[in-house]
Amino acid sequence: MKKELKVGILAIVAVGLLIFGYNFLKGNNLFNSSRVFYAVYDNVEGLSPSAPITINGYQVGTVTEIKFIDSGKLLVKLNINNDFQFSNKSVAQIYGGGLIGGKSMQINLDDDLTELAQSGDTLQSSVEEGLIELVNEKLTPLKEKISNAVVEVDTLVSSINYVLDIETRDNLKGSVQNLNQILVSLKSSSSKIGGLLDSNKEKINSSIDKFSQTAENFSTLSDSLSQIEFGRIADNADKTMLNLNEISAKLNQGEGSLGKLINDDQMYQNLENATKEMEELLRDLKLNPKRYVHFSVFGKKNKEYENTED
Repeated sequence: MKKELKVGILAIVAVGLLIFGYNFLKGNNLFNSSRVFYAVYDNVEGLSPSAPITINGYQVGTVTEIKFIDSGKLLVKLNINNDFQFSNKSVAQIYGGGLIGGKSMQINLDDDLTELAQSGDTLQSSVEEGLIELVNEKLTPLKEKISNAVVEVDTLVSSINYVLDIETRDNLKGSVQNLNQILVSLKSSSSKIGGLLDSNKEKINSSIDKFSQTAENFSTLSDSLSQIEFGRIADNADKTMLNLNEISAKLNQGEGSLGKLINDDQMYQNLENATKEMEELLRDLKLNPKRYVHFSVFGKKNKEYENTED
């Protein structure tokens, strides 16, 4: 074989291996029959060719091409090597993406298998929020709150600085000094009270003992009072009231001298007349004592006197 022929054959084999390697790196296996699907996205979120395609976590193909179409959207070409059949209503979803790893694609299966996806079909598309997007979504409200808090703190600090002018600060310092003096005085007073209590400890204990003894005496007195037969006293009081009622009834009925005196008008009249006659007798005795009393040494006959009363 001539050298030129050998060089030509080697060149053809090298070019073939180069083409095969390039397509293999892109996810295309020239020796394997595969199905091609498409999906349209407004934004592929950093998805790149050769990104893996998975179904339920198992890799079944790769992304072979991403290009713009006339509407400005992005057309993604999916190369599925596995012969697993799925519904044409399944969704090609871009997911993942983080601080290091790139985006990937997964086929979210649909349960309706009446119409199976065929090579060349365009699948429904969706984009799952990645870690960075979720972090941004969660941190954006927090960022706004922190900004508002910083503004409020700045306003508060400005207000405090406005209120706490030099004069107010001096007043606060003076108040703190006065408070320190009061605390020192309280400490000194507390020490004096403690010393006073220590020096009079015996007297205080004696007073407490006397108070305890007095309390015991009061308790004994209370027990003695509780033992008094109040029932007997109440019975005697009831008997006394009954006797008084009986006496009152007898007086009302005219029994006895006092009852007759109270109820008999004639006796009351006689007593009144006798009283008047006694008053007249005493008045006449006072005015004319000689009429009733006469004393003579010579035995002179009594001289009759006329009644001088009107």
